[in-house]
Amino acid sequence: MTNIIQAIKENKIYGIIREDDTNRAIEIANAYIKGGIRVIEINSGIEAIREISKNPDVYVAQGGVITSLQALEGIEAGAKLLVSPILQMNLVKLSSGHKIPLMLTATTPNEAYTAWKARVPVIKIYPIKDLGGPTYVEELLRPMKFLNVMPTGSIKISDIKEYLKKGAVAVGLGRELYSNKSITEIIQSAKEAVNEARNAI
Repeated sequence: MTNIIQAIKENKIYGIIREDDTNRAIEIANAYIKGGIRVIEINSGIEAIREISKNPDVYVAQGGVITSLQALEGIEAGAKLLVSPILQMNLVKLSSGHKIPLMLTATTPNEAYTAWKARVPVIKIYPIKDLGGPTYVEELLRPMKFLNVMPTGSIKISDIKEYLKKGAVAVGLGRELYSNKSITEIIQSAKEAVNEARNAI
């Protein structure tokens, strides 16, 4: 079985769930899975991570990690990737010690380079829409083609191809897939996103 970083690069679609209700988060995750999304970041508490991690065909990332305690709880619950919403360098040593990859979030080229220097395998770029969308990805990568970046933040399904074309290794989508949608609609949104990514390759 490939590791979670390979899975992100191969699948191109990274499903994000930020939902206070644990049961709703689990429902959304299961809908993502039915729609073909294989890598899911959960920002909804340990129980949701523990439940979805039971599925051997899915890779679960723990989102919103800022403290070492949060990271350790996520690892114990089955998370295969730690994701910090900021450039939180104190997590680098912890993730290395536990052999769990870490994804840090960057906004500026300097932050992205700092994350790369810390051997972060994929760098989340957020909030991409406010930063300039696909053009920002292109500009960021022009002098630093060695970066593996994944834009997130208000990305539409119709924009997926453009981000991948500009050099993103994957695209992170959250509320676009599930906000104010029924389970059936979420499954359909996930399928559309997966198809967009496949057609971009």
